[in-house]
Amino acid sequence: MAGDLQTIVDEIVAAMAAERDRGAVATYIPGLANVSPDQFGMAIVGADGTIAMGGDARTSFSIQSISKVFALTMALGKVGDQLWKRVGREPSGNAFNSIVQLEAEQGIPRNPFINAGALVVADVNLSGHQPRESIGALLRFVRYLADDESIAIDESVARGEAETGYRNIALANYMRAFGNIHNPVDLVTGCYFHQCAIAMDCVQLAQAGRFLMLDGRQPAGGRVVSPRRARRINALMLTCGHYDASGDFAFRVGMPGKSGVGGGILAVVPGKASIAVWSPGLNESGNSHLGTRALERLAEATGWSVFSARA
Repeated sequence: MAGDLQTIVDEIVAAMAAERDRGAVATYIPGLANVSPDQFGMAIVGADGTIAMGGDARTSFSIQSISKVFALTMALGKVGDQLWKRVGREPSGNAFNSIVQLEAEQGIPRNPFINAGALVVADVNLSGHQPRESIGALLRFVRYLADDESIAIDESVARGEAETGYRNIALANYMRAFGNIHNPVDLVTGCYFHQCAIAMDCVQLAQAGRFLMLDGRQPAGGRVVSPRRARRINALMLTCGHYDASGDFAFRVGMPGKSGVGGGILAVVPGKASIAVWSPGLNESGNSHLGTRALERLAEATGWSVFSARA
């Protein structure tokens, strides 16, 4: 299957290179505004450890909201199902940075993958620690998952987000007013901006997602989360991982996935593969335009889908 997968990846990379509509890069984060939309990378790590990759699969990028998957995993390890008293598990139907629902729902974000929910998760992970300790713990966790100590935070991206992240600061202050943010807002947002600025390439990101394809285990046998928790994280990725386009992504691709405005997408086929794609140009929902198209092509070529008997 490894040879077949490499052929499929090569065909997808060639198809994406020929695409004229490449979306638009995120301009509201200074570190992302000047990234060339001409780039596309893809990496697939199979359950047997084989890797198929192509294009710019070894070019690092800011994972942005994909970090919410790893931060959520840590928060669940810290407080368990108590987290769901502070964060919901439903699709939002609104933009990832919307403040609209928070007033009607008393400061409880719809899910942990919209920005408001991720800020609550950051607050949970920060509690009992200094910001540097909380950020360091998340970075060590991602390095462990990817088995790669070279993964680092892009400090220039983190600074740019802190200087321009007024809406996220407003979201955190609003939830603080409802009592759903417990730590000082500037510390919570600082942790959040730094987690979003983690830089990885497609191979590293696909490696980091392996535990979600293996019922919560690392390939070497270490247990990251229980099988039940891995299933539930995958379920949230499927229903909420692409913001207000999550339903369309499930319809077109049919894999649990989490996008980021840096242009990356982490997708999981339980028992089969962990996949990372990256192309900086975004569609109108803030998800990678070519990344989404590439995953749709991959699903068609392999039959990989949680809704297919071929998966």
